[in-house]
Amino acid sequence: MDLHADLEAHVRGDVDFSSRRRAEYSSDASNYRRTPLGVVYPVDRDDVAAAVAVCARHDVPVTSRGSGTSIAGNAVGEGVVVDLSRYLTRIVSVDPEARTATVEPGVIPDVLNSAVAEHGLRFGPDPSTHGRCTVGGMIGNDSCGSHSVAWGRTSDNVVALEVLCYDGTRLSVGAGHEPAAEGGDAPGGRAEAIHAGLRELVDRHRAALRTELGRFSRQVSGYGLHHLLPENGADLARALVGSEGTCAIVLSATVRLVRVPREERLVVAGFDDSVAAADAVPRVLDHRPLTCEGMDDRILDVLRVRRPESIPQGVLPEGTAWLLIDVDGSAERAEELAGELAGMAGVRGVTTVADPAKRRAVFKIREDGSGLATRSPDGTMSWPGWEDAAVPPRNLGAYLRDFHHLLDEHGLFGVVYGHFGEGCLHVRLDFDLSSERGVRRFEEFMSAAARLVVRHGGAPSGEHGDGRARSAQLPAMYSAEMLTAFAEFKAIWDPDNRMNPGIITDPDKESAGLRMGPENTWRSLPTSLELHEDGGSIGTAVHRCIGVGKCLNTSGGVMCPSYRATRDEKDSTRGRARVLQEMILGELVTDGWQSEEVGEALDLCLSCKGCKSDCPVGVDMATYKTEYLYQRYRGKLRPAAHYSMGRLPSLARLASRMPRLVNAISSAPFRGALKRAGGIAPERELPRFAEQTFLDWFARRPETGGAARANDTGRTVLLWADTFTNYFSPQVGAAAVEVLEAAGFEVLVPRRARCCGLTWMSTGQLDTARRKLRRSIDTAAPHVEAGVPMVVLEPSCAALFRSDATELLGDAPDVRAVAGATHTLAEFLREHAGDWTPPDVGGSARVQVHCHQHAIMGASADEGLLRAAGVEAAQLDAGCCGLAGNFGFERGHYETSRLVAEHGVLPAVRAAPSSAAIVADGFSCRTQLDQLAGMPSAHLAEVLAEGLRAQRGQQRTQQQRG
Repeated sequence: MDLHADLEAHVRGDVDFSSRRRAEYSSDASNYRRTPLGVVYPVDRDDVAAAVAVCARHDVPVTSRGSGTSIAGNAVGEGVVVDLSRYLTRIVSVDPEARTATVEPGVIPDVLNSAVAEHGLRFGPDPSTHGRCTVGGMIGNDSCGSHSVAWGRTSDNVVALEVLCYDGTRLSVGAGHEPAAEGGDAPGGRAEAIHAGLRELVDRHRAALRTELGRFSRQVSGYGLHHLLPENGADLARALVGSEGTCAIVLSATVRLVRVPREERLVVAGFDDSVAAADAVPRVLDHRPLTCEGMDDRILDVLRVRRPESIPQGVLPEGTAWLLIDVDGSAERAEELAGELAGMAGVRGVTTVADPAKRRAVFKIREDGSGLATRSPDGTMSWPGWEDAAVPPRNLGAYLRDFHHLLDEHGLFGVVYGHFGEGCLHVRLDFDLSSERGVRRFEEFMSAAARLVVRHGGAPSGEHGDGRARSAQLPAMYSAEMLTAFAEFKAIWDPDNRMNPGIITDPDKESAGLRMGPENTWRSLPTSLELHEDGGSIGTAVHRCIGVGKCLNTSGGVMCPSYRATRDEKDSTRGRARVLQEMILGELVTDGWQSEEVGEALDLCLSCKGCKSDCPVGVDMATYKTEYLYQRYRGKLRPAAHYSMGRLPSLARLASRMPRLVNAISSAPFRGALKRAGGIAPERELPRFAEQTFLDWFARRPETGGAARANDTGRTVLLWADTFTNYFSPQVGAAAVEVLEAAGFEVLVPRRARCCGLTWMSTGQLDTARRKLRRSIDTAAPHVEAGVPMVVLEPSCAALFRSDATELLGDAPDVRAVAGATHTLAEFLREHAGDWTPPDVGGSARVQVHCHQHAIMGASADEGLLRAAGVEAAQLDAGCCGLAGNFGFERGHYETSRLVAEHGVLPAVRAAPSSAAIVADGFSCRTQLDQLAGMPSAHLAEVLAEGLRAQRGQQRTQQQRG
């Protein structure tokens, strides 16, 4: 029986050896590519043992994996990958009195913290990936995070472990006692042999363990063998933390919990440069802060280009580098620290922040650092490798000075950020990993950097483990005796070297197996879209994804709704990007744009564009899916939904001639046949066409006789009659006219219905999309060139004009002009009607922001306008509604669409006060809320128009009384 069949016969969980799955797991968040034989998802601890037993029978290496956010290549291997994040996610027990929790390895730290929050407790280590990494992965890499200056790293917070060896031995290990085999162990058995071997190792290398290990708080490189010393509690659990899956697999862990601070205040100090910030660290540490994080201006440079609205105003003082310091205590304690900082050399300004929302916004920038530092504003890529070296904090300034000199010597550029309070720096460098010359320089730099950090008393790894990136540099730091001790430790647990081989002991070169390495030949595939941010290259575009895995977060933002519904790597932005990368490489995924693997990976992509804004490196999977659909079906018969929904505007124009008949037919007994013919999910109700289009209504308005309302201001606006407003929701257009005229504008509309091409683009019918968009640009451009701004009521259409138009038609002046003149209703009123006061609507509202608006325009103008109207408005930070245009209507997508909605949006709306209005500008959002929950919702224009009517009614009543 071959390996695949043997695993399927003995593992109760999922076993997947498909080329698509192997592509998804070919890399983690590092520079490295290792194609596994297959992936196994065990359902429980016994299933893990069963999977490993099969691998042992076939003498196949095993790599255990959590969320795959390892940046040193710790979670990729050429054998079988055992993914513990899908099913081993139980919080087994919580002991508030002892302040401990026992968890399975797939538990996400944020989930654990939510579970123990009622006791005022939390798990201390909090790496920037705390919303998607796993506790098991943190144990593997000895992760730390921003609070490690106060609460230590993972090894400081592990009480006991249950582990599995490659030979099937299961042990419970902790402090001060011998490893105990589960179910007992016969004399002379495996547990006793492990204990004897460890005792001999300590006896043989005692002096080296005492002098070379545990010298400073972030010395993560190598194995933590000093924990085996009797004066350190002979703690085998802590010794295994940071072993990167090379010794055993963690089946469960008992971890220590800490008290949540009662009050946290953020002190932000701006410095001349990052070296000056580093020099200030020792004095900051005298104040015993909870955090002491550092970042420099080059991270903000990326945000200024991509997401300027995410930079909190009035928080970051003047400077080109900042320390972010959280203190536990009163305002007086924060002010005391701020006062001391203000008097230090190199400090340009200091602010204190008590507002939790602003604190979160600042730390979000820092947490997104690994992604933001990957691509500079000019598009240059930077890579991990020398990612998290650490020195004693007192040496940080001197090390950083020399490190900058080293970068200059090697002609490299890097963005520095990290845990300054622990002397741990993260840096992404613009290595050229695709040429032989560049790889040689990479090797030379890594060796020189290792010598430098050791000279300053530090270690190549201060948080993320050695992995494939830094294991080869351990001889620069440790003696031959210590390297021998590491090898002996590994052999005690894994004598056949089958647990994640090539890491820490007997490592590969740091240049072996680079994903972008010169040995790989990346194909140049044809594209139809401009991909102007990536030089027209789909390869450059998909390699934006470097695997940080923010798309695996299960709360906050929009990205990635399908992953939140399925929890399958295939349905994450990262998983899709990996398959596309392998398509371009052509080894695993071989048929280019015709590859079935790519179709499978993209099938559940909602094209929501959430990744374009939420992904720190701006992956735009919706655009890549559009390109794929175009290339896949060009000149071929398309799926039925592409005809029924991709060509919706044309069908709607025909239906508008006899809307009552069409509505009757679509609701008649044979509507099922219509749905089958159109590739529409049988569970969906077909939207009803309006009996009068918006353009017809506008032309027949009795008060104007078909002409635009005149006004005395001379101000004019073009109101775009998009397909959804014109044919399905004309009342929204009428409400917008009412509001715009009340604000003092003459409203113009196109003389005839035009479509921006959205539905054709989303289904990959790009030739037709271009023709439709070109006609729309030709219609709008004369107005825009005359200085008339344009309001687009449907967010997805506004986003197309603002962003996708240049992908379809290039950077033609009229395209750019229309893009620059396109506004949402709220944006327009904020920018062009500043002297207008909206009606006092009052009450409260919950705002569901359309995904495309979230990604391209943002919703700050909407929130401001509602506040000005006296509405207590709260944005639903619950992600995508799940309909996403044609996606939720397509056969086979209904259940995913429903699960996406039930993940966040529907529960959040249901939890809103019954008196709260639901504001949803997107036609898809309103349709989803109506069809899945029977919840009425309104466009912002309708809310304001209703307020105007109420205001006029009050005025008439007052006049009558007067």
